[in-house]
Formats: sequence, C-alpha cells, structure tokens
Amino acid sequence: MSRWKKIVIGLLVLLNLVVGGITYYAVQVTADASKMVDNIRQTVKRTSLKREGGEKPNIDNAEPFSILLAGVDTGDLGRSDQGRSDSMMVVTINPKQKKSTIVSLDRDILAKIVGYGSNDKLNHAYAFGGVEMSMDTIETLLDIPLDHYVSINMRGLKDLIDAVGGIEVNNKIDFTLDGIHVKKGKQTLDGEKGLAYARMRYEDPEGDVGRQKRQREVVTKILRKAMSINGVGNYRKILKAVEKNMKTDLTWEDMMDVGTNYLSAFDTIKQKQLVGKSQMIDEVYYQILGTNELLGIQNTLKKQLGQTTAETLPNLEDDDAYSLFYDDSDGKASEDTSQFAPGYDDPSNYDNSNGYEESTSVDDDYSQYDDSAQTDQGYADPNAQYGQPAAGY
Repeated sequence: MSRWKKIVIGLLVLLNLVVGGITYYAVQVTADASKMVDNIRQTVKRTSLKREGGEKPNIDNAEPFSILLAGVDTGDLGRSDQGRSDSMMVVTINPKQKKSTIVSLDRDILAKIVGYGSNDKLNHAYAFGGVEMSMDTIETLLDIPLDHYVSINMRGLKDLIDAVGGIEVNNKIDFTLDGIHVKKGKQTLDGEKGLAYARMRYEDPEGDVGRQKRQREVVTKILRKAMSINGVGNYRKILKAVEKNMKTDLTWEDMMDVGTNYLSAFDTIKQKQLVGKSQMIDEVYYQILGTNELLGIQNTLKKQLGQTTAETLPNLEDDDAYSLFYDDSDGKASEDTSQFAPGYDDPSNYDNSNGYEESTSVDDDYSQYDDSAQTDQGYADPNAQYGQPAAGY
C-alpha cells in the first residue's frame, strides 16, 4: 500500500492533523474515499465575523486556516439526540511557519453562548444550536476565525478503534465505567475499552483535564495505527467507520489540497490545553478562565493564522466580562512546551514517562474536586422547547 493512500486515510480519520508525502498511486482507495467524503459532508450556515468579508482562507493557495474538532456525545450510551460537544479541540495549520497547533478546550468553561443570549458551559453551545452555535461561541471566546469543522460522535471512537485493530496504551488508573473494566498497565484496547478509556473522568485525579489528555492520546494513536495499516480491505473498514460517525464541511478537494500544499505544516505540532479554576455557581460546576491565560492562548493562535496579536484581552470589552473571567496577573499564560514531528514518540501518551510536559494550568483544588454527584443543571434539551431544561439534567 503506497504512502499516498495512507495519507488519504489519515486525512479522513483526523482530517489533516498529521500527513506525510504524496505519490501518484491511489487508484484503489480514492474512489471509495471520495464517495465517503461526499456522504459525510455537511455545510454550516454561518459566516465568520473574524474574517474580512467573511471569506474563508484559500486552501488551494496554502493559506493558514483553523478547524474545530468536536467530539459529541450523540452516540454515547445509546443517545440519538443532538447531544453536546464533550471534547473540543481547535487546530491551526500554517505551512509557511511549518507548524500546527492544537488547543484543547475544557467542556465546563463558562462562556458567552453566542446566539443564545446567556452564559453557560462551553459544551452546551452544541446542544443549543448545533455546530454553528458552537463555532460562533468558540470563535468569540478565542477571538480568532474558525474556518472549518469536523465532528465525530462517541460511538465513532469505538468503531474507529476496532477498525484499526485496537490501540496500545499504558493505563495509569484501574477503573470500571458502565460495567467495562480497564485494568492498570500496558495493554491493547478494543473499541469498547478504548471508548471507556477516553470517556472516564470521575476516577481520574485530574478530572476532565485528565480525560482530555487521554482523548488526545486515543485520537493520535488511531491516526498512527491507520497510517501503518496495509491492505485496501483494512482501509475500507476505516472508511466505513468514518462514514457512520463523522461530519465535516471540508470537501474532497480541500483534503487533497491539504495533502498537497500543507505538508510542511506538520513538521511541528504543538499542543496546549485551556483550563481555568474550579468554581461552583448556583450549585453548578464551571471552569473560570484567567485573563492572562486566555490572552496567551489567543495570541498563540493568532500568530499561527497570521493575525495581529493583542496586548489586552478583547473579551473584556463585553459588559458582563468580569463574571466570565478572573484576574490571573500574578501568574502567566501557558507556554508552548510540547512539540513533536509525526513518526516520533507520542507526546500525548498518558504515561508521561518520556519527559513530555504539557502546557496545562490547573487550579490547585481541581485535582481534589469530585463532581460525580453534581447535577448538570445548565443543559437544555435540544428536543424540548427552546431554552427549557431537559428532565434528569
């Protein structure tokens, strides 16, 4: 199987986070892949307010762009409603700088939900208004344009892990989630256990921060495994798993242009995590962001996109800004400390024994917080009347 074909699958599994070289030998795979992309494509009815004239970057000309990766819980525990985006990563890709950046967003961040008229948990934007409202909200929070999106439901991780033949992890915490036991230590996880590994948070001392680390680890290892598989039959299993569980506004031509024009952007991939301090508001748990921390993340992404950085946080111009953020001027914004090139040791490995240090700012009390009994009162049922809470939340 040629390397070009592996790149095609890599693009479809994690849509352009890590790609290698391209050759001309893709006849057996491209027809199936192109058809699959047509089936998963879903456009969004929105215009970025952060792009002049609302024009998206020209991928054909290798202009830097951003993409939202949203892991939604639609398929979680048999759910069939719209769900929430419980895993959110913003990726910026810049071939001229030979760099890409991944920023993970905590689902409990208190944010202004654009188009909804209130402040709420960041992941609720998806439940209230789908991917459009989620993109608008995250775009406003980070003060950067969001150009494209990819969403995958929780069931999709299970299918993808099985499609690549399982993933190897070094689990640090012996736990049981919904009757599925994952032992401590090095092991190969199938889809069912791999999904539990990506979802568990209550038994993790780091809570949702630890879960986000494991989710990035799982996604990275799925990608690496997919790009190491030989045989058209195996690739078609992966394509089938993607088709069942993923949506994106990228076209087949967009993906091929990325594979052609953006190879240098994956020489270095930096990972950052945006978290705040824990706070209970009206008996609901939130993450409150520090102004310096958020400004540092914003400027990192702006540099990647070739935009002008800011000296003060633009979000503070909103009337209710000081209810959303806290002054962390005694500290400093997170630094870019994690770098890797495709093919080297996985920096997202939960083991963390290889010296990898992730840029994460966590409140001192966060590791002690257990919200397993906390009612998630901020959730609104997308099937109920607009704004009404769902029963049981």
